[in-house]
Amino acid sequence: MIPSNLTPAAPEALRSDSDQWQEWDRFVEASADPGLMQTSWWAEFRAWAGYRCFGITIKDRGAILGGAMVMKRCFGPHACFYCICDGPVLPADEEAAGEVFQAILDVVERHRIEEYHIVSHLRIEPRWGRVPEFVSGFQLLARGDRYSEPRDTLCIDLRPSMDEILAQMKPKGRYNVRLAQRHGVAVCEDTSEGGLADFVRIHGDTAARRRIDPKSPAYFEKLLSMLSPRQRISIFFAEHQGRRLATALVVYFGRRATYFFGGSLDVDRHVMAPYALHYEIMRRVRERGCECYDLWGVAPPSRADDPWQGISAFKRKFGGHELSLVPTLDRIYDAAAYRAYGLAAAAWSLRNIAGRPGSRVHETVEA
Repeated sequence: MIPSNLTPAAPEALRSDSDQWQEWDRFVEASADPGLMQTSWWAEFRAWAGYRCFGITIKDRGAILGGAMVMKRCFGPHACFYCICDGPVLPADEEAAGEVFQAILDVVERHRIEEYHIVSHLRIEPRWGRVPEFVSGFQLLARGDRYSEPRDTLCIDLRPSMDEILAQMKPKGRYNVRLAQRHGVAVCEDTSEGGLADFVRIHGDTAARRRIDPKSPAYFEKLLSMLSPRQRISIFFAEHQGRRLATALVVYFGRRATYFFGGSLDVDRHVMAPYALHYEIMRRVRERGCECYDLWGVAPPSRADDPWQGISAFKRKFGGHELSLVPTLDRIYDAAAYRAYGLAAAAWSLRNIAGRPGSRVHETVEA
């Protein structure tokens, strides 16, 4: 079991169509619970947004056993942190996983020593249900910050029939789906230039009502331009009498379709367009071969003050099962720099008090 060469990739250098990166992407997608944020094309997208990255693959006789796509983000003129989102990717066998995990940490440490900036911490957000015994030296992040992703989510199993999927919804969810259908709400998919403009408009309207900063149009333009050729992305709309009332941006990876961003207009809410939207998305992505519709992010019921409680109540009406991943884990390298990171993250949160990590905009429907 030997580490491969460290593969640093500057934003201008990372090419996700290279043989090396494609080999890694195939490995990630074939893993037991694949995370799209470990792919080279996600790293390429994040490079556009100001991140740098380096890849680590751990191989045995030429076969990849595990590894990580490590992001670097600066939060000050002389300080940065590392982050492994949706990873690292490890073998199923726990003993082998421990060896691969340590090899990854060793490579990260060598990279940190050579780093120009002070590295405050290494953050990992693995798709684990528990913290393995081989993980030590990390602390749990009690509450998310601007650079963390949701650790609790809601997944709808798409393997049953659509009648069974409808039946497992909460009574109010079923009622609202049928009500939207009776009102004649139709759902379409549109990734054209006009569709993107409509998505950005509805997304921005939702963000304004919730008093948070929306993602920029350029953010979505880049995401769409990168993922459309790979057939990894869709934009759906719910329409009533020719007017687009609700929208959802869905990303595909493995057998999972993930609701990334969305929104709805504050008009004609009585027709329940968002319910028709997500029910129809489930039908269409199921036909595509997806086995799970991930509504990506719910607030735990125990956190009554969580600003995502409203959208979480909406999502739970679709039934499904809740998945609680281990909290974000931070390995602190420099205590002073980590405190500075915390202050910077807290200041950002105060400016976006209504939002959650990453200002992810969904829409709340209380009905």
